[in-house]
Amino acid sequence: MPISDTQLSKFLSLVLRHQPEAIGLVLDSQGWAGTDDLIAKANAAGTEFGRDDLLRVVAESDKKRFSLSADAHRIRAAQGHSVSVELGLAAQEPPSVLYHGTATRFVEAILSEGLKPQARQQVHLSSDEATAERVGQRHGKPHIFKVDADGMHAKGFKFFRADNGVWLTDHVPPEFLA
Repeated sequence: MPISDTQLSKFLSLVLRHQPEAIGLVLDSQGWAGTDDLIAKANAAGTEFGRDDLLRVVAESDKKRFSLSADAHRIRAAQGHSVSVELGLAAQEPPSVLYHGTATRFVEAILSEGLKPQARQQVHLSSDEATAERVGQRHGKPHIFKVDADGMHAKGFKFFRADNGVWLTDHVPPEFLA
């Protein structure tokens, strides 16, 4: 039975962000894997798809979770890694305000400790409230934090923008949250 695009996207997230070893895949230091290697190892491990399937899922993904090299011979997750990679993104000046969506059950801890990357390498922030709300809804009743990115940037915090537009930073202290 062919794999659905949703299942393929979830599989790619798993192996390109968290568990490449699950299929014997090796990511380079910047998180890249060969597309042919990925397809061959996935198929050998029982998740069957072809190059056209892969290219379609990457192109049509509304979340733009994956990046292809210019020649389409390499692929990586745009952000969200729990495995150690260095995406090679240059620090950028962020918009003055960014947003973070979470579930209401986490609000108290976040107000006390700030935003931490948890199992990821960095904290993920959105440039718009609607995206942050969608993220928060995945975990329960959503709560949206406004992040004073201007204030953080002025204090020397670094921000990076992933290929898919998600803003990344190492930590957001509570004083920058509203």
